[in-house]
Amino acid sequence: MPRVSEDHLTARREQILVAARACFLRKGLHHTSMQDLIKEAGLSVGAVYRYFKSKDEIIAAIAEGVVGGISQQIGESAERRLPLMDSLALLLDVIDRQLEPDGALPIALQIWAESTIDPAIRAIVHERYSALRASVRVLVSHAVESGELPADADIDEMTGAFYALVPGYALQRLLIGNPERDAFLRGASALFARPTS
Repeated sequence: MPRVSEDHLTARREQILVAARACFLRKGLHHTSMQDLIKEAGLSVGAVYRYFKSKDEIIAAIAEGVVGGISQQIGESAERRLPLMDSLALLLDVIDRQLEPDGALPIALQIWAESTIDPAIRAIVHERYSALRASVRVLVSHAVESGELPADADIDEMTGAFYALVPGYALQRLLIGNPERDAFLRGASALFARPTS
C-alpha cells in the first residue's frame, strides 16, 4: 500500500477544520455533532477520526489556529523589540484578519462562551490563552527595560492590562463593529502615555 504524503495528510486535516468552522458558524458549537462535521467534510467516519478523536480536539485545533497567528506576531514583535503601541498595532492587524469572512474570531467567541459551561473546553481555552498572555509578558518586559513603561511597574499587572486590549478590541469589533483600528490605537496610546512633568 503506498504511503500517504504529508501534503495529503495536511490537506485532509484542513478539510475537516474547514468543515467544522462551517458547521460551527451555521449551527453553533454546542449544537454541532461529530456526525454533522463528518457529513460536512464529505469524508468517512474513519477518515475524520484518524485526525481528530473528538469534537474537543477539533475545537482545540481551531483555537490553536487563532492563538498561533497572534503568538507568531508577538514573537516577531518581541524579537524586533518594537515599542508597545507598534506591537499592539501589529496584533490588531492579526485580529482584523481573523474578523474577515474566513476568519476564526466568530468561532473563537463561541469557544469562549462554551468554556463557561464545559470543563473540557475551559481547559483548552485556559491553556491557549495563558500561553498567549505569557508571550505578551515579554513585550511588557521589553517596554519596562526600554523605559517606555515605569521601571517600578509590576510586570504581571501591566501584562494583564495590556493583554486585555487584544480580546477587548476583538470583541468590540465582532459585536458592535467598532472602534476602528487607528482610533483604538490612539485611545490605547493615550491610556499608556506617561505624563510629562
